[in-house]
Amino acid sequence: MTSLVDDLGFNFGNAVSWFPHEQEQPYVLVRMNAQHVALMEAALAEPLRRCYITDEMLRAAAKRHGFTLSDVLAGKLPDAGATMAGDFGEVLGYFYQSAMEYPGNAIGPKKWRLKQDRTKPAPKSDVIHFIMPQRPAASAADQVLCAEVKVKSTSASSDPIGSAITDCAKDRTSRLASTLVWLRERAMTEDLGDVDIPLLNRFINAVDHPPATQRFRAVAVICENLLTAELPNAPTRASDEYTLVVISVPNLHTTYNAAFEAARASVR
Repeated sequence: MTSLVDDLGFNFGNAVSWFPHEQEQPYVLVRMNAQHVALMEAALAEPLRRCYITDEMLRAAAKRHGFTLSDVLAGKLPDAGATMAGDFGEVLGYFYQSAMEYPGNAIGPKKWRLKQDRTKPAPKSDVIHFIMPQRPAASAADQVLCAEVKVKSTSASSDPIGSAITDCAKDRTSRLASTLVWLRERAMTEDLGDVDIPLLNRFINAVDHPPATQRFRAVAVICENLLTAELPNAPTRASDEYTLVVISVPNLHTTYNAAFEAARASVR
């Protein structure tokens, strides 16, 4: 089974080492250090760019309209600020979720390509992956993974752990279901890469197939120097309904700005 996930051109086996688990209970604590960030930054520029637009779409748009590749890409990437921070957290969540399934193949839509407004967050559930080992045949081994991601990169008065848990509950009650239908509607007229309508129908029309497992994560991406103040907001007992994942990133503000700058610089 391939670990190269559709059109990002990235082997998620290479991301496993970015996310060392310091603890598993009552929540997962991932403490990235400067070396992990350096490995991530060295590999992320092109995959991050492709989260927003495929290479084929980028070249075709530039040729059709007489723009440079940089011009087209600038119309897809977020500006510096809260949306960029949130997008980076979601992309990091996407890479984390993919890496945790390695060597299995987690199939995920790149929701950032579907934005109507690059200055705002992508709608619906933050990060979704499908696991379908016998695709196109449905089986009881099929799974949907859904993560709600919150980011804290500055000392603003936010509670990323509590907010991620609260919004993860929305995914479990209704938002995941509405997201699958929304993705199918978009797939009718747009290319969602490795995610197609038969795949979505398998999980939307669940009663027509063997039971599929739904797994939920609440993910808080927090700047390392803010972590100590935020961890007391984490539950002292694990939940049966979701897994809390706290990812500590050194110099998070600098890290996500550098990542997007590298994505911009990956084309001319």
